[in-house]
Order: sequence, then C-alpha cells, then structure tokens
Amino acid sequence: MAWLIIKYLLTSAVVVAVSEFAKRSDRIGGLVAALPLVTLLALIWLYIDKQPEQKIANHAWYTFWYVVPTLPMFLAFPALLPRIGFWPTLLACVAITIACFGLFALLVRRFGIDLL
Repeated sequence: MAWLIIKYLLTSAVVVAVSEFAKRSDRIGGLVAALPLVTLLALIWLYIDKQPEQKIANHAWYTFWYVVPTLPMFLAFPALLPRIGFWPTLLACVAITIACFGLFALLVRRFGIDLL
C-alpha cells in the first residue's frame, strides 16, 4: 500500500510541477507539459512492478498511437477559447479529441493497427 501511495504522490507531483511552470512561463510550461513525463513514469512503474517487457513495450507502442489524434485539440483550444470561453472550449476539445480518435482508429485499422 505504501508503494501505491508513493506512486500517486510522485505522479501527481508531475502534474503540479507542470501547472507551476505554466504559471511562470507559457513556453516553459508548454515544454514541460509536452514532455512524456507521465508516460515515462508509467513505464518506470511497470518495470518496477516487474511487468513483462512485452507489456511495457506495448504500453509505449499504444501511447504513440493514442497521442496522434489528441494533437488537433492543441490547435483548437487557443482558437476557441477567446470565442466561447473556457468550459465550452474544454468540452468542445473533448468532443474534437473523441471524434479524431474514432476517425484515426478507423484509418489505422486499415494498416493492421487495432486501437479500439
């Protein structure tokens, strides 16, 4: 149980650090947020928890493919925010991401990559 609490604390510290960097500098905050810190932590946690190498490799593989359809959200958010406000923009970006993910999953399935 103590190990689980340590994992929660370290992982949540990453999110807090990103928001603190973003308060001080848009560029540095964006850079730190763009780093795959959560993925790296997840890979470390899987390794420390003695998961098979194939499971760890699969996590990295699927993370790559799941990141791609999230990218349009990062363009839509700054465009929508001044027009419709924060919460509607956030909701619209969730919808955009879901739609992009569905379309992307259908597209890559043609190449033998099954995301759903």
